[in-house]
Amino acid sequence: MEFLHHADPDHKLLDAYSTAVVRAVDLVGPAVVKLEAGQGAGSGFLISADGLLVTNSHVVHGASHVRVTFADERNARGEVIGDDPDTDLAVVRVAGNQLPYASFGDSSAVRVGQIAIAIGNPYGFQFTVTSGVVSALGRSLRARSGRLMDNILQTDAALNPGNSGGPLITSAGEVIGVNTAMIMPAQGLSFAIASNTARFVVSRLLRDGRIRRSYLGIGGATVPVSRRIMREMGLAIASGIRIESVEASSPASAAGLRARDLLVSFDGRPVTGIDGLQRALTDELIGRPTPLTVIREGERVTCIVVPWADRSSDRH
Repeated sequence: MEFLHHADPDHKLLDAYSTAVVRAVDLVGPAVVKLEAGQGAGSGFLISADGLLVTNSHVVHGASHVRVTFADERNARGEVIGDDPDTDLAVVRVAGNQLPYASFGDSSAVRVGQIAIAIGNPYGFQFTVTSGVVSALGRSLRARSGRLMDNILQTDAALNPGNSGGPLITSAGEVIGVNTAMIMPAQGLSFAIASNTARFVVSRLLRDGRIRRSYLGIGGATVPVSRRIMREMGLAIASGIRIESVEASSPASAAGLRARDLLVSFDGRPVTGIDGLQRALTDELIGRPTPLTVIREGERVTCIVVPWADRSSDRH
């Protein structure tokens, strides 16, 4: 009896996909490490041959040193040299030279639908690889500090506890994100901090050990703006920040801000809520006279505030 073998039309395509994933993992995999800090564990990846590695803040927060396990199962002691809970990123240093490392790609060039590969240590299973596609761009995600993280990549590459801090890479082996969270019990909803964000934060953590932000000294709440006020004040925004409290001897106090003021503009840009104000409070504003506009008792009032360096991540 003669058997006819029909060529699978998808065989070459599937083989090309497999080859791309294997090549990327071979390139980046040796740079991925397991991190253990206290009772927690997560992932990270080397970004320099002399032992600098990136991970999530929530993996190492509160620890001065961590246990690092390399892909070849060697162990080392790592020192946490910078930590930013607001972006959920941290930098750790381990002793070494000529170590394998990964390189950041340009996350602004990422397109929905392209291959995304995650490498990490879920549930302690070291060096686990999952793959999928980039599902969406420009998501926002709440950090454990309460601040909103912007420019988050969404992927359907499976993540589990222990993947946190590991790299999300392209088929070319470039890091386009730092895996940070999954939504439980949903499937196919995983998130990574964009590589361009990570590159900036890492550079500041290496320079200063922390991310400096500016501070006003107010407590507030996002509230809707009535149509009447929008019309009378000529506002193009439907919400603003109602100032609930002003700290004594703060930049806001010196600028004359009061409780019950409605903050609608900061540094020449509309402000529609707390998250928008937090994004605006960068280190570039520290010590710089900055205009802001409030609605007070039916009148538009412009004040000049000089932000300080922020001393606490949960103040505005």
